[in-house]
Amino acid sequence: MAGERRTGRWWHRLRLPVGVAAGTATAAVGLVFLAVAAVALAGSALAPPAGRRAAGLTKRYAALLVRVERRRLTGLLAAGELPAPVGAATRRQVGYLAARLLPGVLGLLAYAVLGVGVVLAAIVLRAAVRGELTPLDALAQVAVGAVLLLLNVQAIVSVAALDIRLARRLLGPGSRAELAARVRELTTSRAGVIDAVDAERQRIERDLHDGLQQRLVALGMLLGRARRTRDADRSRALLAQAHEDVQRAVEELREVAWRVYPSALDGSDLGEVLAMVARRSEVPVRIRCELPVRPERQTETVLYFVACEALTNAAKHAAATVVTVEIGVREGMVRMRVHDDGVGGADPAGRGLSGLARRVAALDGRLRVTSPVGGPTTVLAELPCG
Repeated sequence: MAGERRTGRWWHRLRLPVGVAAGTATAAVGLVFLAVAAVALAGSALAPPAGRRAAGLTKRYAALLVRVERRRLTGLLAAGELPAPVGAATRRQVGYLAARLLPGVLGLLAYAVLGVGVVLAAIVLRAAVRGELTPLDALAQVAVGAVLLLLNVQAIVSVAALDIRLARRLLGPGSRAELAARVRELTTSRAGVIDAVDAERQRIERDLHDGLQQRLVALGMLLGRARRTRDADRSRALLAQAHEDVQRAVEELREVAWRVYPSALDGSDLGEVLAMVARRSEVPVRIRCELPVRPERQTETVLYFVACEALTNAAKHAAATVVTVEIGVREGMVRMRVHDDGVGGADPAGRGLSGLARRVAALDGRLRVTSPVGGPTTVLAELPCG
């Protein structure tokens, strides 16, 4: 196990220089491809059928070379997530392969200089062993060699950074494509928000009709019976029952009002408001809120609704014994994780969770629900800090 860890550490250190060296080799392959493609396309200008075939082969092999470069960048240079090549964008892919010749040449020069440095270091070491150098001269040679080695390593790192930057710049969609994609995203989010608002209105209407309205009708009947009875004890009992029903109706009305607009956020932050919600929850709730700066009101409101929906589902459907709510900031995002130990099986496509997902997406956030059958259930919401 220790040997595997040491091997992993060495490979982690060698990935970047190996990736730059591989990039030099793939740049040479790309140069050959570009030369052959240019000759083929120029020669087929007089024969349209041959030109179409040459264009098809150019597109095919350009896409293949771009896939190879993406694997090299993500696997060896740890470039992270790279933009996917745009469909039918042969010009952009060929342009990227042409631009890749620059880091390929620079990488070749860096390794050539490194090779010359190794040869010179061997000469100096041989001279020092033979006694042809004084200790002072040997120390000066070592200092100069160390500085040149550091510069060479920095050059290799810079070549890798240039390689990654070219891929991010040239493989992604252009500004017009990005604008079109953003318009489609906003259109979809707008439609989703409208659907979510309509679903929430229907839910509030059902709560008012099936809960509060029925309770008020029953309250009116109780008060009518209390007015008609001539028995003082019976009248007092009916009035006491009516008073209890009024208190329950007020609680239900407060719950409905909070679903429409969490007014408590006007005077308290998200952690304090969720603590009030937790005190009314049927399931024990643990809350940890670590926000260095209070988020925007819209962000707090969406997170409030996500937490309330998750707590309601845990109490009504999951048979959970404890729910944990963790709120913090990570990588520029406000992150809320609601975890319960219930039976799981929550459907992310259900009306409640899908409506929350649309609310979160409207603020350029994302909502992920993990709820295998048997549990546990985790709801993760991430929203931009700004």
